[in-house]
Amino acid sequence: MEPQVVAAIIAAGVSALTLIGTLAAQYFGRRATSQDTKEAFKEQREQLDRTLAEQRTRTLNERFATAAGQLGSDKPPAVRLAGVYAMAGLADDWEANRQTCVDVLCAYLRMPYEPDPGEQALAPERLAFRASREVRHTVIRVIAAHLSKGAAVSWQGLNFDFTGVVFDGGSLGGAEFSGGMVDFRGARFSGGTVDFRGARFSGGTVDFRGAEFSGGTVSFSAEFSGGEVSFLDAAFAGGHVLFLDAAFSGGKVSFFSAGFSGAQVSFGRAKFSGGEVNFGRAKFSGGTVLFLDAAFFGGEVNFGRAKFSGSEVSFGGAAFISGEVNFLDAAFSGGQVDFSQVAVWTNGPEFDWDWDSTPPSGVRLPVAPPAGPAGAPPPVAPPPVAPQYGPPAGPRSGRRRGRTEQRLSPRSPKRQTESEHPCRHPVA
Repeated sequence: MEPQVVAAIIAAGVSALTLIGTLAAQYFGRRATSQDTKEAFKEQREQLDRTLAEQRTRTLNERFATAAGQLGSDKPPAVRLAGVYAMAGLADDWEANRQTCVDVLCAYLRMPYEPDPGEQALAPERLAFRASREVRHTVIRVIAAHLSKGAAVSWQGLNFDFTGVVFDGGSLGGAEFSGGMVDFRGARFSGGTVDFRGARFSGGTVDFRGAEFSGGTVSFSAEFSGGEVSFLDAAFAGGHVLFLDAAFSGGKVSFFSAGFSGAQVSFGRAKFSGGEVNFGRAKFSGGTVLFLDAAFFGGEVNFGRAKFSGSEVSFGGAAFISGEVNFLDAAFSGGQVDFSQVAVWTNGPEFDWDWDSTPPSGVRLPVAPPAGPAGAPPPVAPPPVAPQYGPPAGPRSGRRRGRTEQRLSPRSPKRQTESEHPCRHPVA
């Protein structure tokens, strides 16, 4: 091959290699630049997110300070109302500090609260009281709205501290207490109407220990299906406390050591179908406690060691169908406990005496207790059946002290089963 041709081929090859090298350099250069660009964009996005988060937190804190300031006692009622809604709106927007916002609303209710000055007070004093009361009732309504089914933002599962709060009205109707701790310890229900109608206690703990019911009307026409509700040592001293149509189907409801001394308490048409309702060591010394048309067809209702010394307690129209109701070791020294007008007595309560024995003074038993049809399923409510007279089906008797002791202890371990109690009398 001629030298000129060889030189041309070599020159062409060098040119091609140069071109390839140039293209490769450009490719890898662009790739490095692209990677650098992506990393730069990522850093910018992260920085922007941090900036926005900081700005959001700063804004939320500013909103919190503003709302809390509006709730000051020195602010006019209209400003405090605005503060209530501002704090509730902030709780909806600020999940991380929702509990804190709710704590502030509850703390507002716990602030010192002057009672109603009465109609004899001067007009400015009456108006100031009513305006302050409206703010408090608004807090209660806002909380209830966020605990109701279908709330846009639910506050269920949070804790609510109402210890020592004075309630002279307000509605928690329809609220669902399904978690968290709701604390009414030492609360005073002193007037107006406090409404729990349609509420549902299905989980968590609701504590009315030491609460005082001294006036007005409190309605617990609610569903107790789980969790624990405690009225331990509560004082029912006045007014009306209504458990009308309440449904006790699960969980534990305790009136242990509660005092019934002057209020009118009604469990009319209440249904006891499951769970535990404990009146152990309760003191019935005045007022009236009515179980008119109540239905007992499941669970345990315990009046063990209760003291009846002055109240009127009536079970007129009640149906004792199944489950366990006991008055073991109860003391009857005054007042009246009336079972004479029960509707159904197929599984009557347990007492410390036999049917043929004379009951304590003030206890009225059915002369010939009506019995429901054998084998019939428990009705949802007491049926309007005509009395069927025959051999009495109760009351049941039997000491069973060991079991009573266990029932009365709120911290008792394992409970014994019915088969472990040879003293249990069969029910006709």
